[in-house]
Amino acid sequence: MSTHTIRTLRPDDAAPLLAFEHANRTWFERHIDRRPDAFYSIEGIQAHVAQFLNEHAQGRMHPCVIVDEQGQLIGRANLKDIDGQAQTAEVGYRIGEQQAGKGLATAALYHLIALAQDEWRLASLCAYAIDGNAASIRVLERCGFVQGTAVPDIAIVAGKVVDGHAYALDLRAAGVDYAL
Repeated sequence: MSTHTIRTLRPDDAAPLLAFEHANRTWFERHIDRRPDAFYSIEGIQAHVAQFLNEHAQGRMHPCVIVDEQGQLIGRANLKDIDGQAQTAEVGYRIGEQQAGKGLATAALYHLIALAQDEWRLASLCAYAIDGNAASIRVLERCGFVQGTAVPDIAIVAGKVVDGHAYALDLRAAGVDYAL
């Protein structure tokens, strides 16, 4: 298994992020909603990065990237919709096709859990997965998330409306310690 670093997104990540998203576009679109074509341009990705960094500065998001030992971007992980008053956030992650199955999604999710506990002092996390995305569901369950309510019409994947489920993790549950 290769070594990797998970760190907060930076403005200079725009070009590597564009390359990552473009290289993995078909792979991602097999499991999640398709992004608009305008996203796949340097202007589109710079606007995306600026928006995420603005939301981070406002305390609503913690965007992260995963880089390999050569510094190449190989994945993303985000705490989003952070609500400090309710002490909740949603998690999301994307791992490049060439890195799938190597434990990076699990490592990314554990990193987000640690951020949620240690930096953001949250009480719970949620996630959403489409039915049939067995790999993502396994990662969520491995990290302690519990399947909750069904979410009809959660996404459009390959032109078809698909259903999914919400998942939840109570960070305050007795015995829960995800510190890395």
